[in-house]
Amino acid sequence: MDTPHPDLVRRAVAGDPAAVAGVLTQIRPIVVRYSLARLGHVGVGGATAEDVAQEVCVAVLRALPRFTDQGRPFLAFVYGIAARKVADACRTASRDRTDSVADVPDTADPTPGPEPLALAADLGARLNELLAQLPAIHREILVLRLAVGMTADEVGTVLGMTGGAVRLVQHRALTRLRAVAGDTLAAVIR
Repeated sequence: MDTPHPDLVRRAVAGDPAAVAGVLTQIRPIVVRYSLARLGHVGVGGATAEDVAQEVCVAVLRALPRFTDQGRPFLAFVYGIAARKVADACRTASRDRTDSVADVPDTADPTPGPEPLALAADLGARLNELLAQLPAIHREILVLRLAVGMTADEVGTVLGMTGGAVRLVQHRALTRLRAVAGDTLAAVIR
């Protein structure tokens, strides 16, 4: 994953337009992958992951002059903004349950009907219940490693850990997830 070089970030913080453009160009794919992992392609409430990623980039642009490199990696700064924007999108979607259209269509809607959507939502809810039983750091590492596709070293940079520590926590998280899933499955079968 191509992360912005610290010199490029320093120049962007100082207001160099070319450096700002370079930083935004490099972080956008990272932010899109994170948003896709957290929201899916369609997202929640009609907002797409790309929409949320765009909001994150705008927020990073606005917050860039306030970034100070006090031992905290720039990617952690971006990740913090992205996590808040994803949470905002989820909160907004939970408040607005409407699905408005401009005109009544003449043909049938080719998108999946209620049953596949309900099954997908049920699966998502079950997975969220399983993940909710893990500590927050375990959940974040699993999302960043498995859904976003970041390497252990990249996740370590974002979370302030070593790559080895990330791999160890990931192993523990997956072991715990298997145990929790097994307990859940055993309770359903009984």
